[in-house]
Amino acid sequence: MKTIDLATGSRDINELLEEARRDDVIVRSADGSEFLLSAVDDFDHEVVLTRRNERIMALLDSRARRAATIPLDEAKRQLDLMD
Repeated sequence: MKTIDLATGSRDINELLEEARRDDVIVRSADGSEFLLSAVDDFDHEVVLTRRNERIMALLDSRARRAATIPLDEAKRQLDLMD
């Protein structure tokens, strides 16, 4: 990871993006604030969107609270599918 101090000189945004394409970049402003510039891949972006989706998260939470699963033999017996 590389740190670029903008207080020492201005950088072109495209140059910063090109550097972030290769590796994460910390950009430090003149007041000392720091920002992380990082390329986003499709999977990371999808994870963020999924976590923001309240309906999907509620469904996942309800499934996580379910009781233990039923073994296949028991399901077949309950459905009268035994050989």
